[in-house]
Amino acid sequence: MRILAKSDIGKARDMNQDSFYVAKEDDEIKLCILADGMGGYKGGEIASSVAVYSAQNYICNNFKTIPKERSDILKLVSDSIEYANLMVYERSKETEELKDMGTTLDVCLIYNNKVFIGHVGDSRVYRIRKNIMRRLTKDHSYVQKLITDGEISQEEADTHPKKNMLVKAVGCNALVEPDVMCKGFLKDDILLMCSDGLTNMLKDEQIYEVLLQNSENPVAALINSANREGGSDNITAIIIDNI
Repeated sequence: MRILAKSDIGKARDMNQDSFYVAKEDDEIKLCILADGMGGYKGGEIASSVAVYSAQNYICNNFKTIPKERSDILKLVSDSIEYANLMVYERSKETEELKDMGTTLDVCLIYNNKVFIGHVGDSRVYRIRKNIMRRLTKDHSYVQKLITDGEISQEEADTHPKKNMLVKAVGCNALVEPDVMCKGFLKDDILLMCSDGLTNMLKDEQIYEVLLQNSENPVAALINSANREGGSDNITAIIIDNI
């Protein structure tokens, strides 16, 4: 398994409010986490880093003790995000300047040819299998709700003035209900986790084309491509290649 990760400030921001964690090659627990923070000066940076650290700690401290059934691992992932949510929420109440902070959060725990995914917000997880790239997560955003309700098309969503408005985020309330799912992760499958700094700059077909053409250093190629398109936000990408 090859895990590659990189985060970039982009072309328009003063600071990077994305955070991530990836397991090292010899780590027993194959875990990757990505968060895209929001809220005031340093608020987003703190929210994303607290969320990533909290979720990672929760899983690493509890994984060995739980039964390794599908439902138990999914509950662990869900509980880790609920714990991270509480940690960010409590931190947001410490000072006035942090009161509106929050973050997206995506967790991918790989175990026994499966990926257990937890998701809140509009960062995304994709799986590439047999030359087909499929988005596994669904954005918790205002425009995604409009798409789901049939009020706008995907093309209209791409340029909608409220496309960055979230309807669910980590740390904004005392409780959050993450989406959780279990998907197969077979030999030669590839997972891509990314913040919306990538997906707002590149369409899915462009992302796939970049991955096809840059197998040696795909993460850097994705970030460079997003920056060439404008780099209007921080850009983070994690690639998990089941070689």
